[in-house]
Amino acid sequence: MHRTQDKVCIVTGAALGIGRACAERLGEEGAKLALFDVLDTEGEALAAELNALGIPARYWHVDVASETNVKTAIDEAAAHFGGLHALVNNAGISGSTKLTHEISEEEWDRVQAVNVKGVLFCAKHAIPHLKAAGGGSIVNLSSIYGLVGAPDVPAYHASKGAVRLMTKTDAMTYAPDRIRVNSVHPGYIWTPMVEHHLLASGATDLDAARRDVGLLHPLGHMGDVDDIAWGVVYLVSDESKFVTGAELTIDGGYTAR
Repeated sequence: MHRTQDKVCIVTGAALGIGRACAERLGEEGAKLALFDVLDTEGEALAAELNALGIPARYWHVDVASETNVKTAIDEAAAHFGGLHALVNNAGISGSTKLTHEISEEEWDRVQAVNVKGVLFCAKHAIPHLKAAGGGSIVNLSSIYGLVGAPDVPAYHASKGAVRLMTKTDAMTYAPDRIRVNSVHPGYIWTPMVEHHLLASGATDLDAARRDVGLLHPLGHMGDVDDIAWGVVYLVSDESKFVTGAELTIDGGYTAR
């Protein structure tokens, strides 16, 4: 119950899915939470629910693709909670399902803006606060598709590969400041984003599609959001004090082939 006690944590994309689960589990373990998202109704509701449980939390409307928006919110969050100890870069979009010969520049750039520049901007403006705290943890949500390829969503795959290597560069750069930087690589997790992706790919029976995608994993099923959230708790906590530049793959064996 105290694995992240008194750590101030920013979670981006906190309103739904993996981000929400990360916020809930970090909060249960003692963290104070700055919730960033563009889904105001859901984000405010989550903050209210956490506060009702005695977990300090506040919501900020943040478009991670806007550096000005990101810097303002991070500075406000650090001032509000009295510091910053961890950043969970979870915000992301799957974007267009068009293949390389079909996708437009605008569609490609939107995915990179959220999934890559969003990670850059949040890390860039969190690092001074983490240095001031004497160190901390950055957890970047990548994907199995930052490790292996697949014949679909090329913009998404490119973005998650970028996040993987950005993580390693920052891990080496900021190790002297005692800032650990690690990436998490989920397999297929049942979230609103995955549901949307299946529908966009032409699925008409979501239950059947969920079962079929689950069978791509040696364990025979898709994961749930807490499977990822507990990995994030580990990387934020001091249990992982000797872990940096690592890839935590939580994928039901998908990439073990």
